[in-house]
Amino acid sequence: MYTQSMSLEQQAQVQAANADEQGRLDAFQARIDAGEFIEAKDWMPAAYRKTLVRQISQHAHSEIVGMLPEGNWISRAPTLKRKAILLAKVQDEGGHGLYLYAAAETLGVSRDEMTEALLTGKAKYSSIFNYPTLTWADVGVIGWLVDGAAIMNQVPLCRCSFGPYARAMIRVCREESFHQRQGYESLLVIMQEGTAAQKAMVQDAVNRWWWPSLMMFGPPDSESQHSDQSMRWGIKRNSNDELRQKFVDACVDQAKVLGVSLPDPDLVWNEARGHWDFGAIDWDEFWRVVGGEGPCNRERLATRVRAWEEGAWVRDAALAFASKKHALKDAA
Repeated sequence: MYTQSMSLEQQAQVQAANADEQGRLDAFQARIDAGEFIEAKDWMPAAYRKTLVRQISQHAHSEIVGMLPEGNWISRAPTLKRKAILLAKVQDEGGHGLYLYAAAETLGVSRDEMTEALLTGKAKYSSIFNYPTLTWADVGVIGWLVDGAAIMNQVPLCRCSFGPYARAMIRVCREESFHQRQGYESLLVIMQEGTAAQKAMVQDAVNRWWWPSLMMFGPPDSESQHSDQSMRWGIKRNSNDELRQKFVDACVDQAKVLGVSLPDPDLVWNEARGHWDFGAIDWDEFWRVVGGEGPCNRERLATRVRAWEEGAWVRDAALAFASKKHALKDAA
């Protein structure tokens, strides 16, 4: 045995190192359990850091890719008011991506590394952004359902145990609440003042976006690979299924006010549970989209790659300017 070939002194050193590591882990978990924030310069387990880099970078990627489904409707918005609102929303999403990339950078990963992971397909982003926006009603439904699901997911992150992420999420959630409200208001105007064809357009959009929105919360708890550990570490505060149920419960009443129906024949109030029961989600579709086979996966990634390549001259110019500025400062 390996341990038998070690000297007593070496064995003692290994045992002391293991005890020291366990002590650090116990102290770290105690801070989490006490509700303290972990800051970037604090000691943390390697797995905690890795989990945060994966989650925060994927969140940032989702914000950046999330600009695309609605961005192509800016020039086609029906009024100047709607154009200005949508332009502000898409701009917000770009800003959210920057906040989150900055938060991830505090963990020692560079912006270039994260961008490369996105552009090469190594990193994932939310599956919802691989669906097409076919009509103007899709923009409103995205605001209501997609941003509504995002808020449900993201508000608990304001209490995430990692300080830089939690603080970034405070502003993100404030702006996401604006996105959700503007989407809902847009649909309300159509459903109250629109023609029969326009109302049918809204219902069609709801039918197409409802199930993908439920998938945004991730796989069921029984199949979620990272949830249990993330919750022990305080990165997540609620399970996927808890948040999904909360979202369904909220949307039922909102749909009644709008005058649209949710496309689920199994949607029924469960008096014993105090929640709405809902139908089975097509998890095969979810994993297919996550795996790159969604309606717009290739289009979304190709658009980001093209934007990166076409923006190379801007990055080069900025670096050249910064270099020249530093050289002048050093010469002074």
